[in-house]
Amino acid sequence: MNRPLRLALLTLLLGAFAIAVHTDFPLCPMASSFGIPCPGCGLTRATLALFRGDVRGALQLHPLVWLLAPLFVSFVGAATLELVRGPTPRPRKPRINWTSRSMNLAATALLVLTLSVWLARFAGYLGGPVPVTSMRRWLARAR
Repeated sequence: MNRPLRLALLTLLLGAFAIAVHTDFPLCPMASSFGIPCPGCGLTRATLALFRGDVRGALQLHPLVWLLAPLFVSFVGAATLELVRGPTPRPRKPRINWTSRSMNLAATALLVLTLSVWLARFAGYLGGPVPVTSMRRWLARAR
């Protein structure tokens, strides 16, 4: 795939995401299908609140936004950069050893922390479950 086509694809994806955020389209498959929040529900809204400087609102939407948003933004940024750059002629040695024991422990700890916050919110702690919109409710409101 040539570079202009990759840039067009990236622009299309960013435009679709911007429209979805602007129209409050339910991006989470679990929330849109079942009407209950997933462990990551609220992170998009929390990240956007952080970008606006609303730290309190961001933490109400998802208490782990301070940890998960920078990780997500850095991973998406790296993937976007790789998409725009295109394939490299020779493979580079990765800067981070993703298969190391310490990386696996950190990922496991992050998963346990995220699931713990999710369960605590269902129990009414940390502000309770984040409000979500099901696809049925979104379609009814859009009419």
